[in-house]
Amino acid sequence: MEYIWAFSVLTSCILCVLNAESVGAEALLGSGNRAVLLLVELIGSMTLWSGLLELLSASGDVKRLGKMLARVARPLFPRVQDEEGWAAVGMNVAANLLGLGNAATPAGIRAAQLLSRQGEEGVRVLALLLALNNSSLQLIPATVMTLRAAAGAADPADIWLPTMLSSLTATGVATGLMLITNLTRRKR
Repeated sequence: MEYIWAFSVLTSCILCVLNAESVGAEALLGSGNRAVLLLVELIGSMTLWSGLLELLSASGDVKRLGKMLARVARPLFPRVQDEEGWAAVGMNVAANLLGLGNAATPAGIRAAQLLSRQGEEGVRVLALLLALNNSSLQLIPATVMTLRAAAGAADPADIWLPTMLSSLTATGVATGLMLITNLTRRKR
């Protein structure tokens, strides 16, 4: 099947280039330039927001967010006392709040490593982190707004309220389901 797919793609690209007056040829040849321009815009935005996240981390604000999150979540997971694990969870949540999924990944991996050492309770915290991470509550959808600006949207930020409402709903449902799951497991 892969040979058929590769042949089809290669043939269509060759025909596009040979027919230089077609719209397809223009799209094929111009897409590289647009991809590089988009990459430059995304790198600028990611550098800005990742730098802000790093400053928040260096100032201790992310650690405070981790402690706040731990205060809220610790009653659900009383046996997990790993401060470094909670700090990594806080960093992941902070990056997601800023709409920086790429910056959230390293913190999420670190949190997974630290929490997996805590046994079953740590895995439950990790499951909550995954639910929060995948529902992705975003106060500032920075990456999406950058992509919209690069695409020429008249108002790239007009998605802010719908994004916040939908991600808040998804986070609420995910957290509620995790709470229900944890409570039913404790009763057993």
